[in-house]
Amino acid sequence: MSAPSDGAVAVVAGGDDAQRAEVAGSLPEVDDSTPLAREVADDARRRIALAGRPLAPPPRTRVLTVANQKGGVGKTTTTVNLAAALAQAGLRVVVLDSDPQGNASTALGVEHHAEVPGLYDVLVEEVPLEDVLQPCPDVPGLLCAPATIDLAGAEIELVSMVARETRLRVAVRGYLERCEARGEPRPDYVFVDCPPSLGLLTLNAFVCAEEVLIPIQCEYYALEGLSQLLKNIDMITRHLNPGLHVSSILLTMYDARTRLAAQVAEEVREHFPRSVLRTTVPRSVRVSEAPSYGQTVMTYDPGSSGALSYLAAAQELAERPTTAPAAGGTAAGGR
Repeated sequence: MSAPSDGAVAVVAGGDDAQRAEVAGSLPEVDDSTPLAREVADDARRRIALAGRPLAPPPRTRVLTVANQKGGVGKTTTTVNLAAALAQAGLRVVVLDSDPQGNASTALGVEHHAEVPGLYDVLVEEVPLEDVLQPCPDVPGLLCAPATIDLAGAEIELVSMVARETRLRVAVRGYLERCEARGEPRPDYVFVDCPPSLGLLTLNAFVCAEEVLIPIQCEYYALEGLSQLLKNIDMITRHLNPGLHVSSILLTMYDARTRLAAQVAEEVREHFPRSVLRTTVPRSVRVSEAPSYGQTVMTYDPGSSGALSYLAAAQELAERPTTAPAAGGTAAGGR
């Protein structure tokens, strides 16, 4: 079985749900006796359902921090691909690269060498955020505040500064207010990519945001630090940012061939039924390759299973309620 051509997908991309359903229904049915063909057919149907679908902008700018103190769970990958998927759906998106490694800046194809003004200048030198934003060359509507090597020293420099925990919040709110004052369109989404730690950079990201998105790798060790992360978020909610809440949990690096991945996914869904996105992101070579070309997988290989998963996750994220859980619930929307 062959997947639909790019032309067929382009035709239906501007169509309504009925047209998409008609094209998807025309694909031949494939049973489980040919798993590879079944996977190709499923990806083809997802591509028809998702490609080119516009998303409605939120009533006001949504600021999300993507955080998990464990490294290697897909924070940066999730940040840049969700941002790219939302921008491709016609929304205005800003990514703040708060990780000194600068991986989000690399994936979005923006310069972040030492001479480039970046998030360090915003946090330490109080440079207006709009002065450091760079457009992503491959995705219209997507801007990035890059992380330069100077950001590695920001943790130390911030220690002695006044209001050290709120400097990013002040910068983002000032940027949004100036956009409105100038009559410019406000960004629909602001994503903050955090380092794998709970230092002052991550603290600034938590204080700046209203929502936390937690990527969780579908392996046992990824669960061990989750309770500590939630405790820290609860502490920040009580003392620094009452509006902060975990709005979404995304299961990443999901390998359907292993029982462990299914068990981890089941456990996370059981404990946080209202927060876990239905979409899971599979292990994908294409997702891993894309940053080496200075791209997200959304432009590097938009038809791959990884790109389709992030496209589905972006749509689900855009359609989820943004309000904090009622009093008595956990920060992550648990039972």
